[in-house]
Amino acid sequence: MQLDDTDRRILRQMMAEPGLPTAELAERAGVTSATCWRRIERLREGGVIRGEQALIDWHALGWEVEVSLRFTLDKTNPRAFDEFIAAAREVPEVLEIQSFLGSTDMRLQVIARDMAHYQEIYRNRILTLPHISELDALMLISTIKSSAELPV
Repeated sequence: MQLDDTDRRILRQMMAEPGLPTAELAERAGVTSATCWRRIERLREGGVIRGEQALIDWHALGWEVEVSLRFTLDKTNPRAFDEFIAAAREVPEVLEIQSFLGSTDMRLQVIARDMAHYQEIYRNRILTLPHISELDALMLISTIKSSAELPV
């Protein structure tokens, strides 16, 4: 989908403040409310805007530990990826599942309330995932930059 300057202005404003009412979004983007609404609908229909969501700070809810787990899978089983992914989706503490080309096949982003809770998740849910050949854990110390904004 081709974006023009108006589309980009609307998207920049939406990313900066996702909860803006259409009238205010239109004013900031320099268009009428009707134009803004039509552009947003076109961007949704075109798959550019896939949805809107609330961002929850899970730290504020008492989740203190974040670990990135990198897996190499036993690829002798042709269903290894599908079975691993299906099992990983069942672990509620897994926030993100990614697949890669290279020495790492899969990455899971896992949260826990504390280290004891992480140890329980690791032993009872992570190590029981199917087809693990190798596993590497990276514990998050701090997040330097995290942004969903695109340079449009």
